[in-house]
Amino acid sequence: MIRPLLFSRPLSQERTWSLILDLLVFGAVFGVFYAVVALGKYWLGAATPAATISHSPAALPLYAFYSVVRIAVAYILSLVFAVGYGYIAAYNLRLRGVMIATLDILQSIPVLSFLPGVMLTMVSLFPSRQIGIELGAIVLIFTGQVWNMAFSFYSSLNSIPRELREAARIYGFSAWQRFFQLELPYGTIGLVWNSMVSVAGGWFFLMACEMFVLGKRDFRLPGLGSYLQTAASAGDTPAMLWGVATMIGIITLIDQLIWRPVIAWADKFKFEQVDSDSAPNSPVLRFLRHSQVLAAYRRKVGGPLREHLDCYFARRNARPAVAPPKWRKLAGVLIGILFVAGVAYTCVEAFLELKEITRGDVQVTVQAAAVTFLRVAAALLLASLWTIPAGVAIGLHPKLARVAQPISQIAASVPATALFPVLLLGLIAAGGGLGVGSILLMLLGTQWYILFNVIAGASAIPSDLCEVADLFHFGSLDRWRTLILPGIFPYLITGLVTASGGAWNASIIAEYFHFQDRIMSTFGLGAQISSATDNGKFDDLLLSTIVMAALVVSVNRLLWRPLYRLAETKYKLET
Repeated sequence: MIRPLLFSRPLSQERTWSLILDLLVFGAVFGVFYAVVALGKYWLGAATPAATISHSPAALPLYAFYSVVRIAVAYILSLVFAVGYGYIAAYNLRLRGVMIATLDILQSIPVLSFLPGVMLTMVSLFPSRQIGIELGAIVLIFTGQVWNMAFSFYSSLNSIPRELREAARIYGFSAWQRFFQLELPYGTIGLVWNSMVSVAGGWFFLMACEMFVLGKRDFRLPGLGSYLQTAASAGDTPAMLWGVATMIGIITLIDQLIWRPVIAWADKFKFEQVDSDSAPNSPVLRFLRHSQVLAAYRRKVGGPLREHLDCYFARRNARPAVAPPKWRKLAGVLIGILFVAGVAYTCVEAFLELKEITRGDVQVTVQAAAVTFLRVAAALLLASLWTIPAGVAIGLHPKLARVAQPISQIAASVPATALFPVLLLGLIAAGGGLGVGSILLMLLGTQWYILFNVIAGASAIPSDLCEVADLFHFGSLDRWRTLILPGIFPYLITGLVTASGGAWNASIIAEYFHFQDRIMSTFGLGAQISSATDNGKFDDLLLSTIVMAALVVSVNRLLWRPLYRLAETKYKLET
């Protein structure tokens, strides 16, 4: 009679805990469903392009909800685009050159340069509905999130060890199996850390995407970004503190509920031959793994569906190869002709838009580009000095990562533009100006690209290699030279490339800032782009954007592209 009494209480507690977990899962699903319905009613309602932004703290929960949804939708679009674009660029040799060049150009174009075309297009598609303005803001946030993720996945695919590809070929993996069992898992760690910095970039550009002026038209969307921008413009310090505190709370919650579990889950994709002694963990991930509802879903739906798809594509892969029909080739040629025609039409329209630009305008724009280039270079140098050692320390020590990663995530996600008024007042009091302050703002906005990519690279270094370094008693210099720098090199280059593009993007805010009902600016290309957007001068905006894109692409071709090739050949992890 003793044994049943001893075991009845733990069994009862386990059942109670399982029931609580299932109720929480049901509650989360119901909450998401209700949020989607409520949001659908708002988006499908009448358009209000210039919403009134309240400074009351009571409005912050609703504003926070709207901003989180915009960033989440933009992130999902970014993830799908990044994986698809990176996959095609890695394996289609004919399109690779064009696609990477296009990616270089797109990541160098500031968010405000996309703004006129995106907003006018979306508003014209849905002239009487709020969804047009909302989609415009989401696409603008998308343009600030997607490029580093696409670069990361492309770089990961090119770094897959040769023996893993040979194993997939020997076992006759279909393209479906190879993608889900080799390529996507191998790129997961880089995607996870770049996802965090992408979402942080979304928060950074939220103020520019939720409230902006396009000529005589004023677009304002209810959200945290517009709340912080109106509070900063009005000099309402209590409202700014409330807004920043709300944003920090949301970021902390997202870190604990999403990023921590995802990091712990992604650790299983680490390419190593021995288990790590101190793998990252997450209480939320343990909770999800013990949920009976999710276990039943995996057993009844997820598992059988995946098995069915694997069998289907395996059977297709076993069939003899058949030459593609002629209509596919003709369709490809037709698409190519239409693409070239579209590019030619765009170039002609751009040339007509620039017909009133004088030689003096071009000279001033080139000089402004040179000044901004020096600021970008200074910001990258200052960022690299601390992010590389800090990222390596966090990536190689999971115990440190449990403390430093959420702090880094919060610091990266808090928009520097929300803190910039305080920094600007300090610089003015110290006798400085926006020339120095713009470098600081670029640094605050772009250093995280390098940090999170270095953390991803250090986290991906196999534990067995670290143990070998310990076994042979490597000193600090030898460890950095033979293990750490080669291990993080592909990720570091990705971080530097995306940080460079992020710095150019940040220049539009760093060099031209609305502060207490006045405009503070300094000479630079970012200031020209912001001023042209404010005043509706589309010819100046187009010229500045073309110069910025040309400069960034030239740097990528002359510096970053050779380093990418070096990372893909010399520093690939394989036996």
